[in-house]
Amino acid sequence: MSNLKYLNIGSDTIIFADDIIGVFDLDKVTVFKSNRIYLSNMQKRGKIVNTTENLPKSFIVLKDSKDDKIYLSQLLPSTILKRRGAKQRGEFK
Repeated sequence: MSNLKYLNIGSDTIIFADDIIGVFDLDKVTVFKSNRIYLSNMQKRGKIVNTTENLPKSFIVLKDSKDDKIYLSQLLPSTILKRRGAKQRGEFK
């Protein structure tokens, strides 16, 4: 485990990396109705944080002490995962 616990997911938004449950491509996931319903329900419950003024490309599901939370990001999932991997290896990119 790395000593670096935080991850920049774009637009100066920093999250706690250990809380990440999953990183998903918004275009690919929303093809399925069940995923659209999940995202809609999370939005109705106020559990979605939009971190970009641009069209989001990914969403990150985080575990929370009370419930899950979703962050929308302008970054591609691959970029977020690369950043997380670099942090876990102690690299700074």
